[in-house]
Amino acid sequence: MQGTTDVRSPDSNGSLWRKPVSGVVKALLLVYAAVTLYPLYWLMISAFKSNQEFFNRPYAWPQNFQIDNITRAWDLGKMGQALINSTIVTLAAVVLTIVLGTLAAYALERFTFKMNNVIKGIFLLGMLIPIHSTLVPLFIFMNKIGLLDTYWSLILPYTAFELPIAIFLGMAYLASIPREVEEAAMIDGNGWWGVFGRIIFPLCLPVISTVTILAFLRFWNDFSFALVFINSQALKTLPLSLSLFSDGFGTDYSLTMGAMFIAVIPTIVIYLIFQEQIMKGMVAGSVKG
Repeated sequence: MQGTTDVRSPDSNGSLWRKPVSGVVKALLLVYAAVTLYPLYWLMISAFKSNQEFFNRPYAWPQNFQIDNITRAWDLGKMGQALINSTIVTLAAVVLTIVLGTLAAYALERFTFKMNNVIKGIFLLGMLIPIHSTLVPLFIFMNKIGLLDTYWSLILPYTAFELPIAIFLGMAYLASIPREVEEAAMIDGNGWWGVFGRIIFPLCLPVISTVTILAFLRFWNDFSFALVFINSQALKTLPLSLSLFSDGFGTDYSLTMGAMFIAVIPTIVIYLIFQEQIMKGMVAGSVKG
């Protein structure tokens, strides 16, 4: 008489606990998402409240939407010009960061030359420099060369301090791209610039998107550099405009929230545009192809 055989799959026992664990993980992720998104929700509802309602009902839905908070903040803070200034500075710095960072990452990752590792180390050490400790020497330097109170006084420091992370992410991503792709392009008659422009740069779009959103957030929200290097009202950026609604005697919270609501909209739009590419860029360099 033959004994009965156990036909259960080897993974049947493991599957019994995987569903509960998966449910717990999803619940935790939902809680995390709610905690992360709530400040944005609170900002949006607060932007349409009066000062009295802001203090009396800080977490409740507005009873009467104060649309004039947005229009008054726009006019009093001169946010139209500030929005233009922030856009010029941010876009210029982002473009410079992407172009220089991608070129440097490609050269350091694909070419072998003397001092290669030393140069990599110098760039990566740039990530350890406390940015705000450079404000005084940069102010003196900008003043001597005549760049103080210009767009370039923000564009150049922004680019310099963002290049290390751009190069680091670029090298990690390029390591996952097979060299055979470049060899095939060169057989087809492309030079190094052709390989970079036609092959490497398009393939690097996921990591470029990641660098773009990280740089955009840093540049768009920067206050300290703009406060130190910009004196002219015509060149003030959005963070400086937000500070106009607060002084040593008090803060007009209704106007401040309205101005912050205006300032945060471009950030949300940029993230929604690049979100898929951002996730690809963050994980692609972790696995080599």
